[in-house]
Amino acid sequence: MNKTVSINLGGIFFHIDEDAYQKLNRYFDAIKRSLSPDGKDEIMSDIEARIAELLSEKIKTDKQVVGQREIDEVISIMGKPEDYRIDEEGANGAGSASGNADYTSGNAGEPGSAGFEYYRTKKFYRDTDNAMVSGVCAGLGHYTRLEPLWIRIIFILLLIASFGTASIVYLLLWVLIPPAITTTEKLEMRGEPINISNIEKKVREEFAQVSDRLKNVDYDKIGGNVKTGFERAGHGVGSMFKSIFKVIGKILGALLTIWAGLVLGTMLVFFIIVLFATSATAPGWYPYVELVNSGTAPIWLTAVCMFFAIGIPFLGIFLLGLRILITNMKSIGTAAFFSLLVIWIASICGCAYFGLQQSAQFSSEGKVVVKSDLNISDQEPLNIKFTYDNYYAKSVNDTRTFEPVQDSVGHDLIFSNEVRLYIMKAEGNKPYIQVERKARGLSMNEARDIAKTIDYGFKVEGNNLILNNYLLTPAESKWHQQNVEVYLYLPEGYSFQPDGSVKHFDDSDNDFFDLWFDNDEHLYHMGSEKVECFDCVTDENGNPVISIEQVEMLPAPPEPVAPVTEPGDAQRSINNAQKSINEREREIELKEREIAIKERERQLNKSN
Repeated sequence: MNKTVSINLGGIFFHIDEDAYQKLNRYFDAIKRSLSPDGKDEIMSDIEARIAELLSEKIKTDKQVVGQREIDEVISIMGKPEDYRIDEEGANGAGSASGNADYTSGNAGEPGSAGFEYYRTKKFYRDTDNAMVSGVCAGLGHYTRLEPLWIRIIFILLLIASFGTASIVYLLLWVLIPPAITTTEKLEMRGEPINISNIEKKVREEFAQVSDRLKNVDYDKIGGNVKTGFERAGHGVGSMFKSIFKVIGKILGALLTIWAGLVLGTMLVFFIIVLFATSATAPGWYPYVELVNSGTAPIWLTAVCMFFAIGIPFLGIFLLGLRILITNMKSIGTAAFFSLLVIWIASICGCAYFGLQQSAQFSSEGKVVVKSDLNISDQEPLNIKFTYDNYYAKSVNDTRTFEPVQDSVGHDLIFSNEVRLYIMKAEGNKPYIQVERKARGLSMNEARDIAKTIDYGFKVEGNNLILNNYLLTPAESKWHQQNVEVYLYLPEGYSFQPDGSVKHFDDSDNDFFDLWFDNDEHLYHMGSEKVECFDCVTDENGNPVISIEQVEMLPAPPEPVAPVTEPGDAQRSINNAQKSINEREREIELKEREIAIKERERQLNKSN
């Protein structure tokens, strides 16, 4: 029975049997003898950390004991110390070579002798040693084997092409990708094997870089600058600004975290509602979305794509805010980052596909035209009005673009007030009405088929034209911008009188037919060039002044002044006449102002 020893290797505790412990000790001693004194401690620290990492990968549970087999596999990966002897050590190194073989027994230490092969994959780190901003581009250069310069140029082009939005991707990489700090991480970043030779080589390169920097420093100049009061004051001001910026950064991090958290929470609630809306007894808004969704993709799938397409960038902002607040926060890891990136790109592509598919459903327009003659007399004016169905609405002014409804027998329908009236001049001598039912679809044939399903009606009773202010469509046709356009063609000489409901649906050209809003009883006449108003009073510029009814409401002109027989009576009569004239002018002015206000209201309603 072998004894078990507990050791601390690279900051990690291991249980190792005594024979394996002795072999590992001899291995470390052999490595130390193979190294030159310069940087020996740093190299040994990195080697111990690397061996601890390899052993951690082989330990399945905390109670597992490291045996000779695991030590042999680690030695086969790290290599034998004598393979990396430095020629400069001369005779001392040669003398110790023979002593380096005593840590192996048999062929256990030979690479691959234990039937073990190890392949090291390259990892994505930020290269802060060669960084211009954060080392993202330099790290990508190592990972893709491209020069960092080309990576930086690509990022700049993407930044310009995306109008700055590509900076979000850069910030996410900055936050989520860890920097290469240790020697092992720097070797992993470059895809180099992590063995004794490469660790020693990398540490010595770093020592050489530090040494070169120290040699290039002008110590006399630095000493002189330190002695000056300006230098001390500058350090004080710098420290003050650094503290201020640190506080601002913390506030910014808190704001980013709160904002992104609220957005993510709202999106999550909305996403859950969408997923369970189909099973709800009264989903509320869901029928509207279902009627608008003309594509083949179900709503829940579109919601999933939108959730990830918008939610993942906000998740990155949330993590960025946390990273600012918590300096020692760990990264989510390379695997999680690339998984989220793949999901985000797939969601963006899905949203684009569904969006194009949805917009294609409205690419073409189709219509169905029905022309009907009007048997009306030209001796009486045609009365025009719009009516409503009190089953769906309670007022002719209640206008809606579209709404899911049911009829009295329970059929699902789409209700809409998208009805427009156009007054036109007929070329012949007979009046007629032309109803055009319109819709949009993937093709003109499909749009025309949808237009055929539109239910719209009107009726003529004597010289009264009664038009429906609504249309109905079966719910299975879904919403495809269904609308109805009613064209009323009247020959020259015909007159008509619209009631107050017409102003809500008239869309005629104002240069041809200008509907007055100040009165519901104006009488219009189809002229040779345009529609003329019989009882609308305008000034020389065609602007409304006063109607006949309002003229009749004005007070009668004053009675003629009686002949004056006495001088005093003449003066009083003149004063009274002047006062009466002034009062009448004042009343006319008030009436004109009232009409002008109503005309402005009419023009505003017409434009809306």
